[in-house]
Amino acid sequence: MNLQVDPKKGLNQYARYSGMAIQMMVIIVAGAFGGLKLDIWLKTKPVFTVLLSISAVFLAIYYVTRDLLKKK
Repeated sequence: MNLQVDPKKGLNQYARYSGMAIQMMVIIVAGAFGGLKLDIWLKTKPVFTVLLSISAVFLAIYYVTRDLLKKK
């Protein structure tokens, strides 16, 4: 039984999942920041901040799910 682990494969997977986490973070922060700026510009309560933040979370989940299914 051969239990050797390829270090390059582990590093590639680490980079892949780290990239996905960073991508999620950027999408969510961009949505929240954009909503905040819209609320300031339109002088509204945090309506756009909430809406764009929630939309960004769903968008980030969509992109990560798509990447996970595509790269298998």
